[in-house]
Amino acid sequence: MRRRPLPLPLAAVLLLVAGLLVSCTAPALGPALRLAGGDGRPGTFTARHLECVQHPGHETCTWIGDFRSEDGAVRRAGVALAGSDRGTHQAGLPTEAIDVGLAGRVYGPAGSSEWIFTAILFLAAPALAAFVLAPVAGALRRRRALAREGHERDRRLPVARGADG
Repeated sequence: MRRRPLPLPLAAVLLLVAGLLVSCTAPALGPALRLAGGDGRPGTFTARHLECVQHPGHETCTWIGDFRSEDGAVRRAGVALAGSDRGTHQAGLPTEAIDVGLAGRVYGPAGSSEWIFTAILFLAAPALAAFVLAPVAGALRRRRALAREGHERDRRLPVARGADG
């Protein structure tokens, strides 16, 4: 079944969204892949203070502290420990963590499933572009095929000869 191309303004907006998805998610792909496997620079996170945000009906908390890699080469202050909550840590106590290269955040040694969202958004970009461009590509193929048929039909027609021929 043939689908008509989208109106040009809508197609342009959707292609812009696809481009924005790639530009936002591509830089995070490396850290996301490291996060998927729990790979990264191992070290210690020392909780300093708890930051909480009240939402209607619930509260979200994250421990903020300092990360120091095992080899001492990386020291990061003021980073959040992803997946932490009010009851998971205590100020001043160190815990194992990994740094996958994301600004402002380190993770527990088991990694996290946050990478899945990044991967889905990254894969949504080419899917969106294909959705927009597939009908256009199909219309161009049909146009080329019709032109080729017309050219072949013109070659098969007898040539009209003039009165002197």
